[in-house]
Order: sequence, then C-alpha cells, then structure tokens
Amino acid sequence: MAIQLPDLPYAKDGLAPYISANTLEFHYGKHHRAYVDNTNKLTAGTDLANESLETIVKKTVGDAAKSGLFNNAAQVWNHSFYWQCMKLNGGGKPAGKVADKINETWGSFDKFAEELKNAGVTQFGSGWAWLVLEGGKLKITKTANADTPIAHGVKPLLTVDVWEHAYYLDYQNRRPDYLATFIEKLINWDFVKANLG
Repeated sequence: MAIQLPDLPYAKDGLAPYISANTLEFHYGKHHRAYVDNTNKLTAGTDLANESLETIVKKTVGDAAKSGLFNNAAQVWNHSFYWQCMKLNGGGKPAGKVADKINETWGSFDKFAEELKNAGVTQFGSGWAWLVLEGGKLKITKTANADTPIAHGVKPLLTVDVWEHAYYLDYQNRRPDYLATFIEKLINWDFVKANLG
C-alpha cells in the first residue's frame, strides 16, 4: 500500500492572495510530492511497506537508523494535515465549542492568537507551530524540522508550517506577517472543530 499524495482541498489558486498559486505549485507540487516519493522508496521491500503513514511515523521516531524515513513520512503527514487547516475566507475568531475551549484556556482569542503567532515566530529554523489537545486541555506547542505531535501521542488540532518554503515566495523573510495572515484569513475552524470532536 504505497503512500499517496492527497489532493489539495482547494485549487492551486484557492488561497490567493494570501498564499499564491506559485507557492502551492512548489510547496505541494514539489516539496510534498518529494516527501511522498521518498517515503515510498524508503519503505519499499521492508516490513513497513504496507503500514499506514501514522504507523510508519510512530515506528520510526527516535530510531537514528530510520531518521531519513521518519523525516520524510512525518513531513508527508504534517503537510497533509496543514492543507486541511486552511480555507479561503477562513481565519478570525471561531465559534461554539472551539471558542469556548480557547477562552477557557487563554482567556481570550487575542491571547491565543498572540501565543500561536509567537510559537511560529520563535521556532528557530524550520518547523511547525501547533494547537494540540493533550490530557483534555488545549496547548500551543512547536516542533522542529519534521517532528510532529502524533509521534509523541499528542492530538493535533491545527498547524501552521514555518519552513521557509511555506511562505518565502509570498512574504520573503516576513514570517510574522505570514503567521498573522494565517490566523486572520486562513484558519479552517471547521477542521479544528472536527479534530476536537
């Protein structure tokens, strides 16, 4: 069962002007596809060849001999999740259960937004900022490179990719502007709500 490149949930220009078709052409069409191809090459003929992506990630985390496979498989998972976290006319304040949980945890949406943005800005080098559910509580965290909450038994609800290839064509070195736009214009709160359950 080869790992597949999932379809984007929108057209390549479906997040413009906030994320351009040019960025998605490279980010999805080249980077994400390469992670999928590499994962399939690295699992071919092994005991992981027929495993799910999540199983591959969990079985290779922390194994130095399988770090190449972990990095590629985790990046496939992270990117597949990230595309779902965005939609055109998204962003802004959520409603209902998600809003209640955010207010319960941070006191206000603005405080949550500030902390999510800060996690992304302060992730040195490549990585991800996450909203996760851990022990029934919401938490903002960040991971370096390909690392992912699912490798550590933590449930992700939302992520923002802060690798330069996610934003550089549109925002150059202005990572804070990209993060602000992600929060204000792109978050798919319906997806977050579905993950919260």
